[in-house]
Parts: sequence; structure tokens; C-alpha cells
Amino acid sequence: MANHKEHVHTSPLQLFKCKCPRCRQGNMFQEKNPYKLRSFMKMNDQCPVCGQYFDLEVGFYYGSSYVSYALTVAFSGFTFAAWWFTIGFSLTDSRIFYWMAVNAVLLILLQPVFMRVARTLWLAFFIRYDKNWSDHAINKPERQNEAWKNAW
Repeated sequence: MANHKEHVHTSPLQLFKCKCPRCRQGNMFQEKNPYKLRSFMKMNDQCPVCGQYFDLEVGFYYGSSYVSYALTVAFSGFTFAAWWFTIGFSLTDSRIFYWMAVNAVLLILLQPVFMRVARTLWLAFFIRYDKNWSDHAINKPERQNEAWKNAW
């Protein structure tokens, strides 16, 4: 854990880069590349910058599936609108099926990214950004069970 006294102003968009929700600087995941499929979901135990714990309790990240679902629905809505405004839909041809196929392929290709961002956003619901993080103590998780760690 580094002791930073100068505060860096960061954007909430840092969460989409899978940065710590508390300081928005440290990486949540050990591997930066979401397409290294053997290790893309391995998370750091703590933020390398502020020391925030990432595993708050057993099974904590089950809730991130709801966030992942919302992200994929929003993405599908975006691709639907983009297709509608650029290519269009018609009752006389199969363009909607082409959109469905393209959207399905994009969802499969982007799934590792969606899963990581969903975990980051889920954690951000519980750990708020603290611009003065170096002045405040970290709350150690109470409900940890090392035998069940990473069982989710």
C-alpha cells in the first residue's frame, strides 16, 4: 500500500477501467488484459494504492450478475438503436435477424469486459469514493472465511 498525500482528481469513468472504487487509482484485477481467459477474473485481495479490501464477504460478487445483466441489456439497446438509425429494420426482409446475430457475437466477445466492469460497479455500490482516502482508515471485512474464499 502506497502512502499518497497528494490527491489525484479522478473521474467516475475510472470504474469502467476496473479501478478501485475508493481511490479510483489502483487496479482491481491482477491481469490488465480481460482476454487472458485463464486469469482474467483473478482479483487483487487489496487495492495496491489505497489498501481497500476487495473481497468483502463470502459470495459477495454473486450480486454482480445483476449489474452484468443490466450492462448487456443496455448494450443490446444501444446496438439496436445504432442498427435502426444506420441500417434500419423492415417487415419485408431479415435485417432484424442480422442485427440479432451481430449483437450475439458482440455480447460473446465483450463478455469478459462486462463481467469485470460489473464486479467493479457492484463493489462501488458498497465502497464509496473518498478523495481523502489517505486520511481515513480502511474497514477490514468482518465476514471472511478463508476456506470459502474464491468459491464463487
